[in-house]
Amino acid sequence: MTTFHDLDPIEARISAQDVSVFYGDKRAIDQVSIDIGADYVTAFIGPSGCGKSTFLRTLNRMNDTIPGARVEGEIKLDGEDIYKSGMDVVQLRARVGMVFQKPNPFPKSIFENVAYGPRIHGLTTSKAELDEVVERSLKRAGLWDEVKDRLADSGTALSGGQQQRLCIARAIAVEPEVILMDEPCSALDPIATAKIEELIAELRGRYAIVIVTHSMQQAARVSQRTAFFHLGKVVEYGKTSDIFTNPREERTKDYITGRYG
Repeated sequence: MTTFHDLDPIEARISAQDVSVFYGDKRAIDQVSIDIGADYVTAFIGPSGCGKSTFLRTLNRMNDTIPGARVEGEIKLDGEDIYKSGMDVVQLRARVGMVFQKPNPFPKSIFENVAYGPRIHGLTTSKAELDEVVERSLKRAGLWDEVKDRLADSGTALSGGQQQRLCIARAIAVEPEVILMDEPCSALDPIATAKIEELIAELRGRYAIVIVTHSMQQAARVSQRTAFFHLGKVVEYGKTSDIFTNPREERTKDYITGRYG
């Protein structure tokens, strides 16, 4: 049973209802129901192996790539069931972009990393338009000033923090509605982490953002909504300030106070 705090009515960009995920016979997620608001950063917290990344990957069908993975329940993006037959998964992943734990730029130039999505999705009709999209995406990702004179250099030559911001620029270049971030700072130093957190704050409201983080301090800093996962279930979901200062569930309290994790 999930404890839901009293929340203001939200425009749900993604709505999940009774979602379970199985790997073969093993149930990794157990009947999770949650709404992801359009204007908020939503954080998923919980101990390692609790299912938060598995659930995140259901939101753009990344689990489809894992042999033996099966999803039950319903996930709707803007009211449309993303698991219905005939859903264009490539198109879905453009609408629901993903940033991974380890920065993974393509082994191409900085320009081509960002241009790739708009090009394959046919979002631009001219070189000038493509240049504009690349510049706008790099500016939104807070990277333009650092790379504008070296767009032909390889994306893999950037520092770790810059690579992660390049991956965010690549995700937003196709104008997604949602950005999923799976522990985006865990491979970064504190300065690069601070830059990513500032960026998340700037992008909030333009995209619905969901972040999985093992850092409760990070969840408290960047999110407005927090869901606490434990053993494949959402134990508690509410305003971030309530979850951290006034959790209603004993397990949430124990995790937040460091009794386990």
